[in-house]
Amino acid sequence: MEKGPAKQPPRAVLFDAYGTLFDVYSVALTAEQLFPGSGNALAQLWRDKQIDYTRLVSMSGPRHYQPFWAITRNALKFSAEKLGLALTAEGEERLMNQYRHLSAFPENREVLQALKARGVRTGILSNGDPDMLAVAVKSAGLTELLDEVLSVHATQTFKTDPAAYQVGVDALQLPPREILFVSSNGWDAIGATWFGYTTLWVNRAGAPLERLNCTPTRTGHSLREVLDFFPA
Repeated sequence: MEKGPAKQPPRAVLFDAYGTLFDVYSVALTAEQLFPGSGNALAQLWRDKQIDYTRLVSMSGPRHYQPFWAITRNALKFSAEKLGLALTAEGEERLMNQYRHLSAFPENREVLQALKARGVRTGILSNGDPDMLAVAVKSAGLTELLDEVLSVHATQTFKTDPAAYQVGVDALQLPPREILFVSSNGWDAIGATWFGYTTLWVNRAGAPLERLNCTPTRTGHSLREVLDFFPA
């Protein structure tokens, strides 16, 4: 793990949900069944367009806000059309239902159980709507291992808007530097670092660091590296 200076040991952990705890590309299996040879391309473009839409909405203000579920559906429709795929209403619902029940990364339970055993407060801070998150957490069997499941929905904006990150501070009643924010999305780790969180970028894909003159507190390759912040 690459290490940088942490101003103060964190007292709680907030995890990003989509891409960090839940594998957004696991929809490729269903996509491949519907569109043989194009499943991975659809999953990739769908995710990219979903994030693009959250940024456009955030930049344009509350008047143009759409819930994350609606954005996810619209991103799917765009992506299928862009790839020239004939997305039927039935296929759309199959893919959206799969998104509601994304596969969880295998180390999630081990890490959350270890944090609970060490007395560390844990939670999710996500762009996802409250209903989406409730289903995903329950489907993954993580309900009893999380103290908070926080959505940015009430802010009418998305990460990396500071108002979205403030949701975690308000819920935990801790200064940002005393909260470890964990994300596998490089842009999210940077946004959280700018906000003032102690951060861990879980760089599973070996991607380059975003060139924004900012470095997360630490960079790792597995969720298990969260435990390095909290020695047993």
